[in-house]
Amino acid sequence: MDTIPAVLRAAADRYGEKPAYVDGDRTVSFNGILDLVRRTAAGYRERGFGAGERAALWAPNSIDWVVAALAVSYAGGTLVPLNSRYTGHEAADIVERSGATLVLVADGFLGRDQIGELRSAAELRNVRDVIDLAALDQLAAEPGDIDEIADAVTPDDVADILFTSGTTGQPKGAMSAHRQTVGVARAWGDLGGVTADDRYLVVNPFFHSFGYKVGIITGLTTGATLYPLATFDLDRTMALIESAKITVLPGAPAIYQSLLAAPNRADHDLTSLRLAVTGAAVVPVVLIERMREELDINQVVTAFGMTEAVVVTMARAGDPAELVATTCGRAIPGMEVRIDAPDGEGGELLVRGDFVMLGYLDDPGATAEAIDPDGWLHTGDVGVLDDQGNLRITDRLKDMYISGGFNVYPAEVEQALMRMDGITDVAVVGVPDERMGEVGKAYVVVSTGSTNEVTPEAVIAFAKDRLANFKVPRFVEHIDALPRNLGGKVLKNELRKK
Repeated sequence: MDTIPAVLRAAADRYGEKPAYVDGDRTVSFNGILDLVRRTAAGYRERGFGAGERAALWAPNSIDWVVAALAVSYAGGTLVPLNSRYTGHEAADIVERSGATLVLVADGFLGRDQIGELRSAAELRNVRDVIDLAALDQLAAEPGDIDEIADAVTPDDVADILFTSGTTGQPKGAMSAHRQTVGVARAWGDLGGVTADDRYLVVNPFFHSFGYKVGIITGLTTGATLYPLATFDLDRTMALIESAKITVLPGAPAIYQSLLAAPNRADHDLTSLRLAVTGAAVVPVVLIERMREELDINQVVTAFGMTEAVVVTMARAGDPAELVATTCGRAIPGMEVRIDAPDGEGGELLVRGDFVMLGYLDDPGATAEAIDPDGWLHTGDVGVLDDQGNLRITDRLKDMYISGGFNVYPAEVEQALMRMDGITDVAVVGVPDERMGEVGKAYVVVSTGSTNEVTPEAVIAFAKDRLANFKVPRFVEHIDALPRNLGGKVLKNELRKK
């Protein structure tokens, strides 16, 4: 069962009429999802979509997203998810580069004309059909021989092409085989202890591996009921946790920071939450502590992954709180990690194993640069490993700056500043300085009413008490919110441009 169609059929056989998805007033069972996927895949076939072709999906989280995506695999195709906030030009670029012959769009999302934007941005030379998800049910057809098409899909076929966030250049398409997408989803669910009794709120966007692979596919491998959210709304999220008794809530650090900062959090019963999984290049230690203490979540787990290798390391149930708060856990089964530096010292994190991408789409040069001849993926992250193999990410290589001849890793500075009362989020970047080469500038987000206490002078004084002088930011600027992509990654290039 190492293909997405096989996992879908197995889930329907095992869980039947149990709810698979709940989205507002709409509930669809595992049997119901299989039926919708089979009929939609048959509709794709009637439109000329063949095995081995690629379909782009440009939409926010919804049950229709799930059906449209799984039907691509069921019809023998390769899924290319697009960021729901892309402009028409960005979407068209990836549609063209991927060679997609079918494009599925949630037209009108956020009041926009996505189909119009797409068609005006490019010729879409390979595309035969652009279909609005609102008309997905009209596309359905009698299944016919569609199960035979699904049976012909092999574990080594390319299941999906997920494009990187493009924060450091043009997005690149990371290709994964079915065995990789299914395997990493299964491993994540096993390590998190996700079961059919769980109610899983999916805030992470489906176009991202965190929402698609360890969301949709993990739901199929575990039988958990998924509650997709199209956009993150804090009040709606808290109300849904309370009313549906949500038990599993993975997300980027910003999700939990928002919950902790919510002025009306006490008005909602959030005690059903039992598992929270978060990850980023660096997760503030104080955030993990507060999630345990203030949100009272029994199992808070940190993990590390990337588009090119969806899950690399993960903390385990029963790990000490200090380990979870200070590391990303250890390599998951099928993966191995090492640091490109002498034992005990920090250096670039290298990753190898079952879930490292097949390579970048149509870019052998970038693939060879990322994955060396021994199969090690060079991540660009700086980290250290302890004696038990637990990984601590200290920063991104590209974010490091040199001040007066000393290397400064912004994440270390950010960890220190996050412990200052009144600061809810912070990012540090290097800015040019005639004497020092570069010095630090901290962009801080403060809680309501704390601006007077969290002055630039107070922030710098706080840092001086905790950090060597060359690490102390020389400039501090208040900002309403840090610029982030939908995966939660801070867009430091935007801050540098400021």
